[in-house]
Amino acid sequence: MPEMNATVDPAEVARFDALGAEWWNEKGKMAPLHAMNPARLSFLRDALVRHFGHDARALRPLKGLSILDIGCGGGLLSEPLARMGGEVTGIDPAPGNVEIARAHAASTGVSVAYEAITAEELAERGTRFDVVVALEVVEHVADVALFVRTAGRLVAEGGVLVLSTLNRTAKSFALAIVGAEYVLRWLPPGTHHWDKFITPEELEATLAAAGFSAREKVGLAYEPFSGDFRLTEDLGVNYFMVAAREA
Repeated sequence: MPEMNATVDPAEVARFDALGAEWWNEKGKMAPLHAMNPARLSFLRDALVRHFGHDARALRPLKGLSILDIGCGGGLLSEPLARMGGEVTGIDPAPGNVEIARAHAASTGVSVAYEAITAEELAERGTRFDVVVALEVVEHVADVALFVRTAGRLVAEGGVLVLSTLNRTAKSFALAIVGAEYVLRWLPPGTHHWDKFITPEELEATLAAAGFSAREKVGLAYEPFSGDFRLTEDLGVNYFMVAAREA
């Protein structure tokens, strides 16, 4: 396979491409992402407002920022970011995902530029964005180091790269795989592979090799009684990392 597509895992693409309309079914196979979204969006809004000096109280606090959502799926993250004022581009290597995302955005009147393309192909065009976001993507790529380098190439001068993924701990195995896939049946068995999870230390080292330094690290925890997710200092399962290019 040519290096341009070296981060793409065909089996992972096929798995998500098969979801179809399930992307926007809040009680379906993507229910965990819908449950995560309020906390994810709150974190992104606050982190980006801090970095770019925007007004957090504004109706559209991300106005004027060009944002790339890598692995956009059906658009669960892209659409809310656009509603917050971002000029959002969503890319995904699965054409079916992009079709669903375009159709949903059209039905809700939200402006997002979607394209079925890999990050490598987009980087070859020389396109750059103020914000590059890849949430719940790192654990599904074939080559993490190459993916991070490629995502970094897409960040404009003064911009930020925001990643979220799963830590490789006993806790994440128990909750994200055994709990989510086999006990609660949130996800089909085999959705995640524990050996592809990456620790914060490993991700920081990978970012450093790509010329980026981590500025913020925050965990995401599930609250079983409320069914919600909340931000936490515990990075033991899901976590976010915000990185900027080193001077």
